[in-house]
Amino acid sequence: MTDQPPRSALGRVAAGCYDRRRIVLVAWILVIIGITVIAQVVGTHFQDKFSSGNVPSQQAADILQAKFPSKAGDTADVVFHTSTPIAANEAAIDNVVGSLRPLAHVQSVTGPFSPDGAHQISTHANIAYAVVQFDTTTANLPAGAVHDVINTAQAAQRPGFQVALGGAPISSVAAAAPGASEGIGITAAIIIMLLAFGSVVAMGLPIITALFGLGIGVALLELVTHFLVVPTFAPEMAAMIGIGVGIDYALFIVTRYRQGIFEGREPRDAVVTSLMTSGRSVLFAGATVVISLFGLFLIGQPYMIGLATACIAAVLMVLIAALTLLPALLGFAGNAIDKLHLPGLLQSGGPPPPNGFWHRWSRFIQRRAWVTATVAVLVLLLLAVPLFSLRLAFTDAGNDPPSLTTRQAYDLLAQGFGPGFNGPLVVAVAMGGPADRGTVEQLDRALAAGAPGVAYTAPVEFNATDTGAVIVVVPTTSPQAAQTETLVNTLRSDVIPPVVKGTDVNAQVGGETASSIDAAAFLGSRLFLVIGAVLVLSFLLLMTVFRSVVLPLKAVIMNLLSVGAAYGVMVAVFQWGWLGSVIGIGETGPIDPWIPVTMFTILFGLSMDYEVFLLSRIREEWLRTGDNSLSVADGLAVTGRIITAAAAIMFCVFASFVIKDPLHILKVFGLGLAVAVAIDVTLVRMVLVPSLMEILGPVNWWLPRFLDRSIPTVGVEVTPAPVPTPA
Repeated sequence: MTDQPPRSALGRVAAGCYDRRRIVLVAWILVIIGITVIAQVVGTHFQDKFSSGNVPSQQAADILQAKFPSKAGDTADVVFHTSTPIAANEAAIDNVVGSLRPLAHVQSVTGPFSPDGAHQISTHANIAYAVVQFDTTTANLPAGAVHDVINTAQAAQRPGFQVALGGAPISSVAAAAPGASEGIGITAAIIIMLLAFGSVVAMGLPIITALFGLGIGVALLELVTHFLVVPTFAPEMAAMIGIGVGIDYALFIVTRYRQGIFEGREPRDAVVTSLMTSGRSVLFAGATVVISLFGLFLIGQPYMIGLATACIAAVLMVLIAALTLLPALLGFAGNAIDKLHLPGLLQSGGPPPPNGFWHRWSRFIQRRAWVTATVAVLVLLLLAVPLFSLRLAFTDAGNDPPSLTTRQAYDLLAQGFGPGFNGPLVVAVAMGGPADRGTVEQLDRALAAGAPGVAYTAPVEFNATDTGAVIVVVPTTSPQAAQTETLVNTLRSDVIPPVVKGTDVNAQVGGETASSIDAAAFLGSRLFLVIGAVLVLSFLLLMTVFRSVVLPLKAVIMNLLSVGAAYGVMVAVFQWGWLGSVIGIGETGPIDPWIPVTMFTILFGLSMDYEVFLLSRIREEWLRTGDNSLSVADGLAVTGRIITAAAAIMFCVFASFVIKDPLHILKVFGLGLAVAVAIDVTLVRMVLVPSLMEILGPVNWWLPRFLDRSIPTVGVEVTPAPVPTPA
């Protein structure tokens, strides 16, 4: 008997890709080659530009641009550490300073032996520094110009004469190269899928599919950098998310394909059936991740839109690969999907045994529903306790790997002058004319003595027309310290206003440190907006799919608990320092403010994946039997092994960034996602879901009649056609 015709759009896609598998494969190869070549030719334009609208630090930048253009650009520090007294190395240091002045985009260089640089020589260590003033901000500086400064300065380095460079322009080009995290994650995925399938072919297809999709996604991202503000760490973020979800999506489809072959279907029919069933769930799951990521657009910041676009591009491309390239590859595999297998490890593609582990596990949990639910909730709440001490702020170069010149410069400045010299505050002053000089000088004195936490204030500098001035304030604490944030707020609210009140003087606190504080405050204020939007959207989507009010409400609450627990672990490690030395976090410090909001959107999307895969099977059994307890047990029995394998893969991908990646922000993000996935698949999916659904009973499926009539019917799983009977 011939294969049955496809009955849905995804079925038609599967059949078309299967029948034209050579064309599909060649098309994917040509596309990935073409997009990659174009991206390499065009180049990239990544920008770490974390602005936050018309905040005080931006107003300070505007004042500098209008009144003091020579100070409007960003600065870099060239730090000298010598084995002999600094004074004995004056000629060598002056040579370095002189060699930097003619370089492109260098406005001026203030050396430690110049009249304006007297404070740039340490009084208790053989350390001094020069300040390189660029003619524009870091976001607009060509990378080549910054590299020229680094190379020229470090060319003078020799034994006993160390040269290290720091500052925002240097950090933008001297960031640590990403580690081998992707390779470790893929290796772990290979091992897990070999254990899950036992088949080399079944293991390899999800890997190949994910890599094809991710390759195109990253290449597209490089092109997008010319149109959007995309941070430099976005490719690694996209890789982290793309590999995890890409392998998972393909894994679910391959599992359903193997089930079809086990049932006796022909390969073409098995491909069509796998996409009409698991492919439909994958499409819905991918769509929820993308929609959740669109929540980042609500923040309204260009760099967050760029970061969201990077992750969306990766998810979309691996999703498209799973729905088009994978059916073609399955066509090449055919009945040989399990032919190349490891002895003793080959897993059957058939349904689990009636009394298998997962069925017995569900029954064990259901018999003790109140106890297991209570224990799970208490564990989640305990893990979430550190969340209440969460502090949002951008981390500084003290968290860079010790091998980087930015970290070396940071440590030397802190050793020679105090940690505050790594993040001076720039008070930009707009004046009405020469008559305001007295007010500005009074402000200078007030800044030096008016607030605790000020280590040093440089002499005030006036422009040629007495319409603008600059006062540099050096805190006693590091840029990421809570005391520095307090100092900035004190200067803005208590020190500056009384001095300038009733005058034509407008003074704003700016500089890199103040900009980071303002950006963190802005993101923190938008966090609950994004969380609320994602929660409402998740509730509506689940209610529409599963025709229930209780199930989506339960899912939203459980997801909040798991995300809160992940945040708590993140705070305990990176703020409190627990196990910090094991994973190499550098200094303890705050959590970068973009991480919680981005992680929340991604985690809700990923949690929805597992929720959909599990509840769709439970609902299928509920509709067939009407027995809530049996439906939960059978649904968990069917999906338990594959969901656990998928989560284990994602956990290893995320955890690999914690172990091997030198970038601090990726360590934080990787740990948060890895912990959240581990919690979600253990405490939530395998304990809380069966226990709470047992407690609630038939109430799980309650939906008011007026809602049942008004919301559209959107099915995730469809019932596959019977297996064709051979003629």
